[in-house]
Amino acid sequence: MSETAGEPAVPYGLRKNRLRELLDAGSPSLGTHVLSAWPTVTELVGQSRRWDYVEFVAEYAPWTMHDLDNLGRAVELFPDFTGMIKIEQHTRGHLAMRAIGAGLQNVLFADIRTPDDARECVRAVRPEHPDHRGLHGAGMRRDVRTVLHVGSPGWTRALAECVVVLMIEKREAVENLDAILAVEGVDMVQFGPADYALSMGWSRREDAEAIRDAERFVIESALRHGVQPRAEIPDARGAQWYLELGVRHFCVGHDVGILYNWWTEQGGLMRGILAGVPQQASDGALPSSAY
Repeated sequence: MSETAGEPAVPYGLRKNRLRELLDAGSPSLGTHVLSAWPTVTELVGQSRRWDYVEFVAEYAPWTMHDLDNLGRAVELFPDFTGMIKIEQHTRGHLAMRAIGAGLQNVLFADIRTPDDARECVRAVRPEHPDHRGLHGAGMRRDVRTVLHVGSPGWTRALAECVVVLMIEKREAVENLDAILAVEGVDMVQFGPADYALSMGWSRREDAEAIRDAERFVIESALRHGVQPRAEIPDARGAQWYLELGVRHFCVGHDVGILYNWWTEQGGLMRGILAGVPQQASDGALPSSAY
């Protein structure tokens, strides 16, 4: 049963937000990326009991609204676990509303350039309530148990607790960084080296040092403003540089990268093993040289 001040008890309460709890406590957080909309993959992450959240990188993957609901259900199998979605620029308001409604409690917004972009993202998440000045209205979706908590004070608090993360990945965003970080409601930022290099007309390989300098600038600026920087790394070996800069929030690996690396490594090893196996004759018998 769930009961809060001024609200009656109901059999199915609203979920806590693991990432918000960690941010408010000043504790580190650990997430991982998935592009697969198959909810079993998200279940496997949760079953490992090693991760605080899973980020569905919707910007890069094919999916439907039904997939969002199923991903939300998979996340909810585990009590100390939550979800995040990464969404692109032109459908921010719609996708933020539908993802949160499906049960993915936190949103990473791509393609930020200006303080107005940042304010638009925060308003898309926050409730349309005098205390929060957002654009997110009440609805009969999974986050409110469809009919149990529609427009309730608990739901209003839950929207206020959604973690808003912004990609700082454009030249213009870095130039406007102090103003973006000053926008009320921005909880976390993530540097994007590939898009930043593209917007500068740079090569990621040839200009790697300058890109790393820009990332350091973003991290140091965020910490100065009291906004948490997050680091995306392919595996744990890349954490130390960020830890020394004061980063405490990480999102590690992508399901597609993990699979590609395994297939490349193990496929290469197996090809080497098979290269030493004698070929069979056309009738299925081994050639005489093999006897």
